[in-house]
Amino acid sequence: MHLLPYIRAKLGHLRINSDREMNKVITLSQFIAEEQSKAMGAKGDLSRLFGDIKLAAKIVNRDIRKAGLVDILGEHGTVNVQGEDVKKLDVIANEVFIDALTAGMDCCAVISEEEEIIRQVNNDAKYIVAMDPLDGSSNIDVNAAIGTIFSIYRRVTPIGTPAKLEDCLQKGTEQIAAGYVIYGSSTMLVYTTGNGVNGFTLDASIGDFCLSHPDIKTPERGTIYSINEGNASKFSPGLEKYIAYCKDVNKEENRPYKARYIGSMVGDFHRNMLKGGIFIYPATQDAPKGKLRLMYECNPIAFITEQAGGIATTGTQRIMEVEPTELHQRIPVYIGSKEMIGVLMDFLREN
Repeated sequence: MHLLPYIRAKLGHLRINSDREMNKVITLSQFIAEEQSKAMGAKGDLSRLFGDIKLAAKIVNRDIRKAGLVDILGEHGTVNVQGEDVKKLDVIANEVFIDALTAGMDCCAVISEEEEIIRQVNNDAKYIVAMDPLDGSSNIDVNAAIGTIFSIYRRVTPIGTPAKLEDCLQKGTEQIAAGYVIYGSSTMLVYTTGNGVNGFTLDASIGDFCLSHPDIKTPERGTIYSINEGNASKFSPGLEKYIAYCKDVNKEENRPYKARYIGSMVGDFHRNMLKGGIFIYPATQDAPKGKLRLMYECNPIAFITEQAGGIATTGTQRIMEVEPTELHQRIPVYIGSKEMIGVLMDFLREN
């Protein structure tokens, strides 16, 4: 019995230390400021730009959370430059992000999946933002995961002049930062500046994104494949054989793999990056150039993929080395765990 006071004191000490560890909250702003301070010659403008993106993400998150209570669900009644029906939240998200970036004064121009041309913002700024303001908008009305994808470039034309096409059409290798926000059961912002990938979860109690997934690394081999198999009749022979391989029984290789596809690139990619898997949106007979957009979806996700240890390819070329020729250029996409991409490429090359 004489040991009880000692044990209780020891447990109390451990509990206090554990609580202290748990209370070490690192916000997105703190993390970016510290990361930028370590970079040679870095200034605070990139940190401010992330602050603008963070603010817009919180506003969009608020609108999504109350979407069923107000009249912001459903079709907007217009068609975007991609020829797709526009949802009301697509329009809202696009304007929220552009307004935040305009107010922040650190962005010179925005190119958006929802905008036909370059949106000029501030001639005296040096950053270009490319974005898909609401990825997976077909999921809006059914309360499934959707997201925002963004990418940041440094302009190449002189500051003080309007941004030009050459500022916006840069290879993915020229990105200085990229990220996405996923609006799901919790809201997360995941980003990279070329020094690994970190994820931040929105804590509603303090109204800020807090570090929850430091230094994300995707498994080299996964057990998930994500593809719209409704298009199977239009796949290439090599891809058809790879999908059959994914479904084949092989206990040593943990096959058959799990098929997971929700129609939101952010949702499918986020799951696969954390658990290990492959995301595929190939060229088809109906879309020989692919469907996903190089500047708004593929380049930023490819940057994050590579920084997390994965591979991002068109099937013939590294995505970030594709030379952009137009704002709304489309490409085929194969993104995921290294070993899975390697096996897929073998099937594509053989056929």
